[in-house]
Amino acid sequence: MTRMLTNLSVSAASSAGNLFQPMKTKLFLALALTSLLLTSTQAADYAPKVGLQSWTCRNMKFEEVVAFAEKHGIKHLQAIGNHINPSGSLDEAKAKKAILDAKGISFYTFGVAGTSSDKEVNRKLFVFAKAMGIKVIIVEPKNEKALWDGLEELVKEYNIKLAIHNHGKDSVYGTPEKVWSVLKDRDARIGVCMDVGHLTGAGFDAGKEFVAYKGRVHDIHLKDKKTEKTADGKSVILDVMVGTGEANYKGLLAELKKAKWDGVMAIETDNGTYAKEPSEFVASAIKFVKDNAK
Repeated sequence: MTRMLTNLSVSAASSAGNLFQPMKTKLFLALALTSLLLTSTQAADYAPKVGLQSWTCRNMKFEEVVAFAEKHGIKHLQAIGNHINPSGSLDEAKAKKAILDAKGISFYTFGVAGTSSDKEVNRKLFVFAKAMGIKVIIVEPKNEKALWDGLEELVKEYNIKLAIHNHGKDSVYGTPEKVWSVLKDRDARIGVCMDVGHLTGAGFDAGKEFVAYKGRVHDIHLKDKKTEKTADGKSVILDVMVGTGEANYKGLLAELKKAKWDGVMAIETDNGTYAKEPSEFVASAIKFVKDNAK
């Protein structure tokens, strides 16, 4: 009798297990599907943050830049010294930041900031950034070991990133190879402000270089360029509307999405004509990113 009861118990437990097995499978599949859908939705929802490099509004005063940013729905400002001066009065800078804060505009960085061979002079940039709540400073120093040693010490002391800006191909950091000559032996908080226009003008693919920088891209300048021949056969690099030049924005935007890059693409133009009245240029750049970052 005892053996019979035991067998019955085992049989019942086995039946119960078999009964719940399909339910467990369905639950597992439901959870897996939910996770997949959530991941897909997050990927689909990704869009890079678009901001404004105030060099684009270099003909405007600070108050005009604020109004311009508001008009275009811009929430991230990268300021040049003409608009917020890191070497000037800290009280004045704080007052300007308060205006931006009240408008819901983040003063997230500044530059390209001048640097010195004197570490204590450079310290003022970091003190300013700390006071402003800024996490990254855009720079283009001379490529000197002692200068970079001092900057790296300040990066570690203040926990503020530096982003090396690339200008034209012949400039001090005009190619990724030149930038890497600094990055390879430095703290990971020292990275790059990737100017897509200048990178393209130098003959490089922005999408591929973003990947090659291995997470060291701290900021991006949203710009486009193309090369044309003059009547006498010379090549000239022209600053054009974003998306109409030779920059591989399709590849870059795909890589930003894949990496879920959390930085800001700051709209910038070197074109003096656009800078005189930058509304069309800026509106077009915003629309381009919105339409293509899907």
